[in-house]
Amino acid sequence: MTAWSWPGAALGLVVGLGLLLVLWGIPTWRTPTLAMRVDPYVRDEPTPARPFGLLPHEQLRVHHLVDPLTRGLGRRFADLLGGEEVLRGRLLRAGLAPDVEGYRAQQLVLAVLLAAGGAGLGAALWSAGRASALAAPALAVVGAGAGMMLRDQLLSRSVAAREQRIITEFPTIAELLALAVAAGESPVAALDRVARLSRGELSRELERALAEARTGASLPTALEGLAEHTGIPSVARFVDGVIIAVERGTPLAEVLRAQAMDAREAARQQILAEGGRREILMMIPVVFFVLPVTIVFAMFPGLASLQVSL
Repeated sequence: MTAWSWPGAALGLVVGLGLLLVLWGIPTWRTPTLAMRVDPYVRDEPTPARPFGLLPHEQLRVHHLVDPLTRGLGRRFADLLGGEEVLRGRLLRAGLAPDVEGYRAQQLVLAVLLAAGGAGLGAALWSAGRASALAAPALAVVGAGAGMMLRDQLLSRSVAAREQRIITEFPTIAELLALAVAAGESPVAALDRVARLSRGELSRELERALAEARTGASLPTALEGLAEHTGIPSVARFVDGVIIAVERGTPLAEVLRAQAMDAREAARQQILAEGGRREILMMIPVVFFVLPVTIVFAMFPGLASLQVSL
């Protein structure tokens, strides 16, 4: 009787999935409809996020095979998990396209990959006699959960990193706007000048707000969208001050200078708080490494002399 081979079964599974994807991607079996051909030219939505950051010429190799399947699964996965509005807001705060289906597809792919890795590890441990038969499904479930949490953590880190960059850029942008307004430019012209002369996350958000204002939206509405996309309290206060100054006719330059001073003071307080946390962390090597070595060096001569006298 031929013994069961787990590597052979895994190889057969991979080959079978590859053949299934090839058959799924045959153009004659997936002839695009008229709606599919016209949809990219009339769609009034942002461009979907690139799968896993692939470049366009890299997407062409896998688009016709993997993208329809993953997006369909991602759509069903998004319907199952829900929370689309919260997730769309987090994607905007990370500077990504609000493509919930694409994000869920990425989560699903990572979950499947880690679940397959966990199942393979559990099967290997079971075949070696080091674990029970339940190890494979248990590790598969753990791997699936880890894949979903990993993509969520990556998104959270992207949001935090982008917010930190915006906080760093905000005082300089506010001061430049104050100088431009004090020189006699209108709020829209000042925003346009600062957005053209600066580079960074906040300047890109200013360009987006100006683009919305040029296409028909009012400046307060466009600035409210900027505050929503950043999600930073200091930027939200800055936007509220600008909106109130524009609507009520109060001196905008003084408002911008005050906002810049508040932002720099908040940055200074953040640096002091970070220094306090680092000071506490620096005590760990001192207490657990430097201090024991110092005590040993201080006590060793006395202990050696006592041993000699004994």
